[in-house]
Amino acid sequence: MSDSSRDTAEGAGWGSAERGAYQQLMPPKTEKISWLDPRMLWAARNGVLASWFGDPTGRTRGRWVAQRAAAGAPADKVIRRDDPDRFSFLVVGDTGEGDDPQYAVVPGLLKAGQDTRFAVLASDVIYPVGSADDYGPKFFRPYRDYPAPVYAIPGNHDWYEDLDGFMRVFCDDAPALPPEPRPRPLTRAWLRSLLWHRPRPGTGRQLDEARKLRSDPAQQAVQPGPYWAIDAGPVRIVGIDTGLLGTLDAEQGAWLREVSRGDRPKILVTGSPLYVDGRREPCPVEGGGTVDDIVRDPAHHYVAAIGGDIHNYQRYPVRLDDGRTLQYVVAGGGGAFTHATHTVPRVDVAGVTERDFRCYPLRGDSLAFYSRLYGRRLRLPRFFTLTEAEATAVIAERLGIPPTRAQGAPAEVTRRVRLVAGLLGTGRRPDRARRFRLPVRKIYTSLFSPGSATYSPPFFKSFLRLDVSPESVRLRCYAATGNRAQELDPPVEDEVTIPLR
Repeated sequence: MSDSSRDTAEGAGWGSAERGAYQQLMPPKTEKISWLDPRMLWAARNGVLASWFGDPTGRTRGRWVAQRAAAGAPADKVIRRDDPDRFSFLVVGDTGEGDDPQYAVVPGLLKAGQDTRFAVLASDVIYPVGSADDYGPKFFRPYRDYPAPVYAIPGNHDWYEDLDGFMRVFCDDAPALPPEPRPRPLTRAWLRSLLWHRPRPGTGRQLDEARKLRSDPAQQAVQPGPYWAIDAGPVRIVGIDTGLLGTLDAEQGAWLREVSRGDRPKILVTGSPLYVDGRREPCPVEGGGTVDDIVRDPAHHYVAAIGGDIHNYQRYPVRLDDGRTLQYVVAGGGGAFTHATHTVPRVDVAGVTERDFRCYPLRGDSLAFYSRLYGRRLRLPRFFTLTEAEATAVIAERLGIPPTRAQGAPAEVTRRVRLVAGLLGTGRRPDRARRFRLPVRKIYTSLFSPGSATYSPPFFKSFLRLDVSPESVRLRCYAATGNRAQELDPPVEDEVTIPLR
């Protein structure tokens, strides 16, 4: 097995490594997404409009669900499979940028997942706006050699065209919803409708051709809607749709409570993680309560909650009052730009401390990655770029923790290193963070820590493999750096066994 980033710097992808062969899988021309491009931000405006003028996704989701029910989808939205008591499946989050970081995941995913029964895409299947036109290069082509079915839950980007492309691909080519009556003039809904981004006429004409890339009967999956449950072997996997703003409408909330009942062990897959970046984000349900309340209820027998949306890997083993330990996992490293982990403060949440917390990339690697990125972007490489040893050392100093990876001689933490770490939003100990609420620091953090794409390794991407048995679920996080050394022997960055009894 390859060294992981916890073992060596080479295992993290640093050094003069040879790029992997993943580019041979890519189409001749790929779209390069930049979230600093005003045109891209304008196309993805619906999330902002929903926060300003009211979120229509609950009503739209209800219309999609009603349409699927009329077409014969099961009323309980449960997919009943014939998997044995011992089987494996993949979870991959935030995949669809269609460029180097997404395709770099594919060789390792195919190798580690060659005997899995199915895969689940957890949030943001297609960037930037979930268009049906993008499914060819960003879904069908990269996963054409994955031999099993793929299920999915939408993320906020899949909602930027009202879920049109998602429903056509994953829900039996669901026809477009009929237009709604125009809202009354001079209302918030009317203002929203004037600016709302919608699918272009004729969108998705290439879908029939794209589907030929995954045309084997064994690869086919039809799901009852944007949220669903899968009964597979001894477990139930529950996938929820958190829409544009990371919430659940009342109808889906009632379904979630109903489908969560019973003694069968359950795993939640959600587009919005419940624990992330050292915080609890319980996910409100319209009408009262939260998703996390449902997950924590001992009568529902959840053992893990896996969320996408944040483009890295994090794990929080939370011990509940009744003695159970729930594994809260962030799994959004499937292909989109890497969200920083060096901005995560020293973890102390719900009884989870640094001793228990896991993340990938390691904070030092994240800081070194971002320092190189912004050194190039600002044309100040000599000032901004930190070696991985310098980044690891300043992380240890600021958080008061020992280095995760064994080092040789410790690097010197100079004033420059500290300044760069601060500019890039590096986390601190909770007792010290309160002293640094200066507006200037907030401005620096917002300017220098936005999501940004990069097209040369290491990419610090990841995916999950879950091995299920009647006694336990073994969860492993595999890394994808984009380097040849790790391409077909992907390192295991984290592993935990979750008891089911």
